[in-house]
Amino acid sequence: MTPSEIERLQTYLRKLFGSERIKIVPPARRGLSIEVAVNDETIGTVHKDVDDGETSYSLTLTVLEEDLPAVRPAVVRPVAGPAGRR
Repeated sequence: MTPSEIERLQTYLRKLFGSERIKIVPPARRGLSIEVAVNDETIGTVHKDVDDGETSYSLTLTVLEEDLPAVRPAVVRPVAGPAGRR
């Protein structure tokens, strides 16, 4: 991707998600993935596809299990019966 494409895509994603913290990070050398970062933490990659003269960009987000909040135990609540009955 060209620097212009990266800038345009970054502008679009920032507007779409309402966050100036999103950054498209060009690869250090050719052939490596273009990364998407939020607050300097890589959250995924962007891939460019040109097919029949149409260009599209695919965003792949990666979420590690270790980054998810802890599992909360399920709360069991009594089921209410018909109105007026207990």
